[in-house]
Amino acid sequence: MAGRPLIRILKSQIDILGLGCAAVDEVLYVAAYPPADTKTRVLRREQHCGGLTATALVAASRLGAKCAYAGVLGDDAPSRFVLSGLRRASIDVSGAICRAGARPVQSVVVVDEKRKTRNIFYDLANVVGADNQSPSKELICSAKVLFVDNFGVKGMIRAVKIARADGIPVVADFESSDAPRFEELLSLVDHLILSQLFACKLTSASNPASAATRLWNRCRSVVIVTCGANGCFYLDPGARTPKHVPAFKVKAQDTTGCGDVFHGAYTATLARGLELQARIQFASAAAAIKATRHGGQAGIPTRTAVEKFLMRHRQ
Repeated sequence: MAGRPLIRILKSQIDILGLGCAAVDEVLYVAAYPPADTKTRVLRREQHCGGLTATALVAASRLGAKCAYAGVLGDDAPSRFVLSGLRRASIDVSGAICRAGARPVQSVVVVDEKRKTRNIFYDLANVVGADNQSPSKELICSAKVLFVDNFGVKGMIRAVKIARADGIPVVADFESSDAPRFEELLSLVDHLILSQLFACKLTSASNPASAATRLWNRCRSVVIVTCGANGCFYLDPGARTPKHVPAFKVKAQDTTGCGDVFHGAYTATLARGLELQARIQFASAAAAIKATRHGGQAGIPTRTAVEKFLMRHRQ
C-alpha cells in the first residue's frame, strides 16, 4: 500500500538503520572543470546510487555491517534504481516507505580529472527523507546504531528520541541547517560528524578545532570535524581541547563520496564496539582508499582491504 512500509519490523537485529537521503548521481568525468561559456568533452559518464545516508549504508555494508534503509522513496524510476542499488549492496530495504510523488535526490557530479576535485549540482524537489511517523519503535530499537541526516528533520527527531531513550547511539551527517527544528535535532545527536565547511559555517568558527569545541555539549559522545586531506579534529568527554588526526597520504584519483565513506566506516566500527581512536583510524583509512579509486560507491573498500591498509601504515 502506497505510503506505508512494506513490512513493519525486521525479524532479526541489524547493525545500522538509516532513514535519510538517497540519491541518483550522474557522474561526469572531464579533463578539467570548464570556465563559463565554454564546451568541455565528457571523458566518461557513470550512474550511481548516492546520497548521504545511502552511501554511508553501502560503505558500512561493504565493511561487514548488517544494514537496513527505512526512508521514504517514490514509485518512479529513480526510486527503483536506488532500491535496486541498495539491495545489490546487501542492504535490507523491506522497511522502506513507497509514497507516490516522493523521489530521491537527483544530482550531476562533475569530476575534474586534473585537479582530482568535483562539483555537485543537486535537485531536492519532492525529497522526503525520514517519515514523520515511521519506522516503528520496534524497528528502530532493533538496530545497534541509528544513522541520520538533515532530510526529514521532524521524522529524524522522533527516531533519534526513540533511539536515545533505548540507549542506541546516533551518528549524524548534516549538510544543511535550513529546515525547521534543525537545532533541536543537532542537539540530540551523540556522534556528530560534520565536514569542515559545514561545521565552520554552522558555528561561525574560523577553524575546525574551534568548530568542534562550539558543537560540543554534555550529551555528546564525540564531535568529529573532517578536513579531507588535512585529516580531522575530534573532541570527546575525556579531552579538554580537540585532538588532530592526520589523514593518510595517498594519491587521490576521485574524492567523490569520501566523506560519506568516512561516516559509514565510523558507524560500522561503532556497531562492532571498537574504541573511539580505532573508529577514527579505520574511517580515515577507508576514506583514503576510496580517494584512490574512481566512482562514489564503486570505490568503497572492503573490511579486509582497510585492515591490510592499516597494517601497512601502522607506525
